[in-house]
Amino acid sequence: MRINFNYSGHLCSRQRTSVTMTYQDLQVTKNDGVVHIQLTREKSLNALRNLTLKEIADVLHHAEKNRDEKCVVISGSESVFAAGADIGEMQQLSPVSSLQNIRAEYWKVIRKFPKPLLASVNGYALGAGCELMMHCDIVLVGNNALIGQPEINLGIIPGAGGTQLLIRTIGKAMAMKMILSGEPINAERALESGLAIELCPKEITLKRTLKLANEIAKKSPLALRLAKEAVLHAFESPLEQGLEHERRAFSILTASTDREEGINAFIEKRPPNYI
Repeated sequence: MRINFNYSGHLCSRQRTSVTMTYQDLQVTKNDGVVHIQLTREKSLNALRNLTLKEIADVLHHAEKNRDEKCVVISGSESVFAAGADIGEMQQLSPVSSLQNIRAEYWKVIRKFPKPLLASVNGYALGAGCELMMHCDIVLVGNNALIGQPEINLGIIPGAGGTQLLIRTIGKAMAMKMILSGEPINAERALESGLAIELCPKEITLKRTLKLANEIAKKSPLALRLAKEAVLHAFESPLEQGLEHERRAFSILTASTDREEGINAFIEKRPPNYI
């Protein structure tokens, strides 16, 4: 199945380094190499309908092609990240339409995005919201975060990677408990289990995530891409294959202008300037 990506954002404001675009379900701000995707369906608790995922995939598609866009942050509001999928859309699905649903292709775009992807999570991150969070490389949570896979309460199971991503992050026992009971975990437990890397006061979760994203965006774009690829490769390969993959990526970078600039900047005691 092929996805056609069309620019659908409305330009709201433009400064020297900042551009803000409004989509139907998102607001997207681009500033100094960082793309911030904010879910804006707060009245629907940012339920991830197909249009929401299409717009996220569209933004990521363009970010992948643009060298100046080095890092992406996904956030909701201070009270909710995303509380699941759109139940109304789910209710209409038959077995055949579920298997053929374009939704799976949007998830694939998010999962395969090659640049650093961060999540700033406050409030509910449930069902598809939890899965979206787990599709990100680095997750920061606010102290009001509540994370879970409650699909079992509706007589279904996670359908966007929940059963596979949870167990790879937190292990079988905890993944089984969350998926089979539907009970969510709080921010402290998410941090302890490895689902999140930092716990913040809810008022500063986004600010801290954007600060981290800005630091990442200063790094070599090629090195970032190959580093993410190598780490993710470890999930799908034996150790020897993973080590070989890492070695090849390391060797590729020896021929890059980014490596040359990084080493020269270090020797000259100045910040690197990756063009």
